[in-house]
Amino acid sequence: MDIILIPGLWLNASTWREVAPVLERAGHRVRALTLPGMESTETDRHGIALSDHVDAVIAAIDDTDGPVLLVGHSAGGGIAHIAVDARPEKVARVVYIGGFPSVDGEPLLEGFPATNGEISMPNWFEVGDQTNISDFEQDSLERLYADSVPAPERVLTDPVSLHDERRLMVPVTAVCTEYTPADIRGWIEADQVPVRELAKIHDVSHVELPGGHWPQLTQPGRLASILLEIAAQEGLRRQAPPVETQRKGLEGLMSKLVGGQS
Repeated sequence: MDIILIPGLWLNASTWREVAPVLERAGHRVRALTLPGMESTETDRHGIALSDHVDAVIAAIDDTDGPVLLVGHSAGGGIAHIAVDARPEKVARVVYIGGFPSVDGEPLLEGFPATNGEISMPNWFEVGDQTNISDFEQDSLERLYADSVPAPERVLTDPVSLHDERRLMVPVTAVCTEYTPADIRGWIEADQVPVRELAKIHDVSHVELPGGHWPQLTQPGRLASILLEIAAQEGLRRQAPPVETQRKGLEGLMSKLVGGQS
């Protein structure tokens, strides 16, 4: 299966450095993306918009032959959802790790201050969101900050535009990191904006991965195992005959059995 890995804010393809090889050894075709402007801190990010990041994901989808397992971490999940809206027929399943599908008309993510058109990763201790980094050791946390790349401001602030209702038919697996499936259900019942689109999707399953917000860095082996299991289940699901074919086959079998008994 083709697996496309989309990093969250402030990171690039290197965030998947310990996950992608495990998927490749299992026989999958893996592409970890570095989105425009996220190559390094020295890269020119002037003028890069949300649409540029979405277009990069769509191009990666179009570059595949088979069904795509699209994996998005954090805000990368919101970008993934816009790409699914553009290519619903090519995506077999979407996996949201620590994030949710984006909501039409809303910005991808609000609340982070910008400087000169860029938004740097905040100090999570200073903003009081230490749950994000609860499972980092000190040296790996220092590496997270050192490897972070400022995100183009417009990627976060441009309004999301969705058009194709078929996106809601693409199955979803939500990997719950610093929250639980029960938390998601509560947010849906409260009609909170971040999960408003998730509530519309027809087929949503949940996998718990307790810890912080960045399991590809802190729990890469466990995350890779989860993705391999999802890919295996998706492969089996796609190989199974359609429900109507199965029903007709069962009816034919029952008819033969009944006829043989008469």
